[in-house]
Formats: sequence, structure tokens, C-alpha cells
Amino acid sequence: MRLPRILTPRVTASAHCDLPCGVYDPAQARIEAESVKMICEKYQANTDPEFRSRAIIIKEQRAELVKHHLWVLWTDYFKPAHFEKYPQLHQLFNEATKLAGAGGVKGSLDPATADQLLQKIDEIAKIFWETKKA
Repeated sequence: MRLPRILTPRVTASAHCDLPCGVYDPAQARIEAESVKMICEKYQANTDPEFRSRAIIIKEQRAELVKHHLWVLWTDYFKPAHFEKYPQLHQLFNEATKLAGAGGVKGSLDPATADQLLQKIDEIAKIFWETKKA
């Protein structure tokens, strides 16, 4: 269905991002990933089945938040020029979001897996802060 000509926009606007760039920060993903790691450690140290069930639920919620914050950076903050300058960036995000997913911390209770996720987030953060200086 086509809009009547009178309702068709005459000017196309584009924006760098939805909100000022100051709202983007990989620290949001890192905080959630640190929470995931702490939950894994607490899970390992506790044998109470109810505690363990709650820990798994909360860990999976936090892992989902890690993915969300990474995706926001990947899709909203980083622009084509960033990916040209840092060709490894797509791969880093792919690996980090997979580590936050079922093949990573959502499917594991090993704190070492959470450490791997934190390392990827740190690599992304390093690039992020380099782009903010530019």
C-alpha cells in the first residue's frame, strides 16, 4: 500500500545514534558479565538445590543482559569507519555474544567460561575507548 503523495515525507533525516553517544559504554556488559562469574562461583560453593536453581535463573538473565548490551554497542554505536579501522571487531562481537549465549555462560556454570567472556568484553572496551578519543 502506498501513502498518498501528501503524506509522503519530503525530507529524509538521518542520525548518528538514537541518543547522544555518551550513553554507550561497554561497562554495562562488563558489570553483567562480572555478575555471571560471581554467580558461577557461588553456585560451585553451595549445594542447596533451591539456591542452585535460583542461581541458574539469575545467571541466565544476566547473560541475556550481557548480550543485549553488546548488541547495542555492535549495532548502534560502532559505525562502518570503526569496522574498517578495526577489522577484528565483528569477530570480537560474534565471539563475545556467543560466550554470553547457550554455547558459553548460559550453558555453563564454569567461572572460567565467564572469564573468557570478560576478556572479550575487555578487548571490545579497549577499541571502544580508542574510538571515543578519535
